[in-house]
Formats: sequence, structure tokens, C-alpha cells
Amino acid sequence: MTIKTRRLANALGAAVLDVDLSQPMEPATFRAIRKAWVEHLVLVFPGQQDLTPEQHVAFSRLFGELDRNEATPSYRLSGYEEVIAITNRPASDGKPSPSKDVGRKWHSDLDFTLRPTMGSLLWCGQLPEVGGDTMFANMYQALETLSPGLRRTLEGLEAVYDVMAGVRAEDGRDAAALDEMRANSRSVAQPVVRVHPESGRASLFLSERAVRFEGWTEEESRPLIEHLCRHATQPERVFRKQWQPGDLVIWDNRCTVHQALADYDRSQIRYMRRTAVLGEPSGRLVQE
Repeated sequence: MTIKTRRLANALGAAVLDVDLSQPMEPATFRAIRKAWVEHLVLVFPGQQDLTPEQHVAFSRLFGELDRNEATPSYRLSGYEEVIAITNRPASDGKPSPSKDVGRKWHSDLDFTLRPTMGSLLWCGQLPEVGGDTMFANMYQALETLSPGLRRTLEGLEAVYDVMAGVRAEDGRDAAALDEMRANSRSVAQPVVRVHPESGRASLFLSERAVRFEGWTEEESRPLIEHLCRHATQPERVFRKQWQPGDLVIWDNRCTVHQALADYDRSQIRYMRRTAVLGEPSGRLVQE
């Protein structure tokens, strides 16, 4: 079985054409999609305007076990524990959406947990007039273009994540959402270099949410973390997704990082729906 794809950027990203995700999928079609996903890292399925939350979940489950969003239950779409709404649309009681500012830093989903995600599937329901883009970076290339000496330094190194460190500087978080995140916050150390279980390629696994390297101070760690993140997200390693309503995008969190841009009029609505496929256990708890 073959599917029609069209590359969207040099570093990563491809569109999958003529696939209706609202319909039951033949196993051979899914195998072709998964192969293309491993090859291109990010797949865009345009024209999925009628995709329901149930159909979104059903397609996502083909990839594996889904995250139930226990760390951020306030983000859940009502009635769907495996789906979160990422939006600036106010809640029904008029309060600001707790997810309105998520994803502003370069990151890999759930990199601050002991089971980071394998992949994430984001569906676009509503967009502002302009903007609301998402950027993705190829972390295979990020590692492969480092000097041999720096690569040797990174082998065996661990980065420490604390989800609260990533939100302390962000404005507008609802107090209840912050309390919820604080209650679920634990420091986790993740390997900085990981081998992808399907492609066999090594990639950099590091994001702007990293606090420090294990065994290093924050002061010692910060310059190298910032250098590596800048290096990883250079334009030649990035795909910038300009959304259209009805797009569904799946990206591989094992070898990419992404960032949601606040490049739009915040008085206009941006509404996205996301599921996340859990990956293999990774990392360890760190005693602070």
C-alpha cells in the first residue's frame, strides 16, 4: 500500500494527501502512514474539517497508548480524558482558558515526566485572521551537525526538567492551573542523546524547559543549554506550519522539538485539539 505525500520543508515535514481520517483505516494504509511519519518526522493531514473527537482519538490509538492528561486535567476537553483543548477561547464560566499560553518554549511533549510522548496529534478547529503558527525542529540534524568534541561531551549527560521552572516566567496562568501543575511537579533527569527505536538514529533530546545538567549547577548549565537550543532551532533545521482549519498534524516527539507562536491578535480565537501517544519509559527522578 502506498500513500501520496508531498514534502513541506527541507529538514522535516510532509503532507499526506487524499486520506480521510474520519473513516476506518485499513492496516496497510496505517503501516504506510507510520513509515512516512518515521521518515518525515512531521505529517500534515489537510482537509479533516469534520473530524470528531471520537475519530481523533481512534486514529491516535493506532499509534499506541494515549496520555490521559492526569497532570493537567483542567486542559481536558469535556467528556474526553485523552483529549486536551489548547485555546485562548474563554471557559464557559468566562474565566480565561488555562491552556491559552502553553507551548511558547521549544519543547518535546511531556519531556519533564518519566514517560515522554512518542507522538502528538494536533487538530485545528479555529484560527485567528493571521498567525497562530507552530514551528518544528529536526533533532537528528541538531546532533549530527555538532562538533565531534561536543558530541562526546553530551554522551551520557542528563538534563534535569522541572515543569514549574518552565512556567514561572510565563504570564497569565490561572492560579488553579498553577496549583495543579505544582502538585504534579517532580524533577526528572533525561538523557541528552537518545537513539530512536524505529529509525535507529541518534538525536539530541533537549529543550528550553531544561533547568540544568545533572551534576552541574544551573549557572554552569545555562550557557550550554542555550547554545544547543539555538543550534537546534536554526532556520535550516525548522519547518514552520501555517495552519488551516481542518488540518491534523502528527509529530514525533522522540526526534523533534516544537514551539507554538504567539504571533496573532489575542482577541481572536485559536482553537486546537490534541492527543498524545505515550512513549517508552525514560529518565529518572532526581532528589533535589
